[in-house]
Amino acid sequence: MGIMPLTQRGISSSRLAYGCMGLGGGRNRNALTAEDIALAEAAVEAALSIGIGLFDHADVYALGKAEAVFGEALKRNPQWRQEMKIQSKCGIRNAEGAAPKRFDFSKEHILASVDGSLERLGVDYLDLLLLHRPDPLMEPDEVAEAFDRLETAGKVRHFGVSNMSERQIRFLQRSLRQPLVVNQLQLSLGHLDWIEHGVNVNQRKGIDINFQEGTLEYCRAENIQLQAWGPLAKGLFTGRAGSGEQTEPVRQTVELVREMAEEYRTSPEAIVLGWVMRHPAAIQPIIGSTRPGRIAACKDAPRVAEAMSSGDWYRLFVSARGKLLP
Repeated sequence: MGIMPLTQRGISSSRLAYGCMGLGGGRNRNALTAEDIALAEAAVEAALSIGIGLFDHADVYALGKAEAVFGEALKRNPQWRQEMKIQSKCGIRNAEGAAPKRFDFSKEHILASVDGSLERLGVDYLDLLLLHRPDPLMEPDEVAEAFDRLETAGKVRHFGVSNMSERQIRFLQRSLRQPLVVNQLQLSLGHLDWIEHGVNVNQRKGIDINFQEGTLEYCRAENIQLQAWGPLAKGLFTGRAGSGEQTEPVRQTVELVREMAEEYRTSPEAIVLGWVMRHPAAIQPIIGSTRPGRIAACKDAPRVAEAMSSGDWYRLFVSARGKLLP
């Protein structure tokens, strides 16, 4: 397991990140409650207690309330700001009038989104800003102008993307002065195409894999931090999935994760996260549970990643994929 690109760049050494999507009371227009604020405080405290120092937001999470409730928690605990890096994302717009939900990388939207995030969070700057999902109408030069203005104004220190392929990143980076330092992708034991695209080279079964070939390798070569969203696969392998999802490969992997948790003297969550982190790309998982107990259960993931043998990594991979390798 290598050194994280974010650490190499001097941005963050937090091996895990905390995803704030579940904070703020859900996707509704209800006012924040004292219970919402208390839940956010407890979740952030739990994350900080296990060494998490990077907190991931997006302007659309809970219709902005995830950032707002985090800001309220920060007001009550101002000392936290020195312990954390704050990352947010922009580029998704909710339906408005006749316009459907859409993506928007226009200069005006990026600038307005960052101002809104800063106001809701109650902070002067974002440590990282990511473009949330690729916009088919993106004009790279316009994005570049927005990034320049944000950097010059001291509102954003570093920039990245989310859910982008190698070619999309290359296309955008050509117009930017700032390096793109993060690519956030769905990577987990329950979402295996990021591994399958490599092992199925030169085979027909690789044709149907929905992962852009070369993206992982490009990010590694360019020192771009890979962040994993959904790394716990919604509890699929830690005993929290619904019975409808319990296929035979899932059932056998749940049992294998349980056995390995006993062998490594840790939690199932740490095994599932450790598997992702064992990959030599030094992936940074983003955990999103709001329950302090489950957050705490993730504490050993870095230790597990360091200790996990190649054999154990492949045992989990083959079990989850439900068939032997070619």
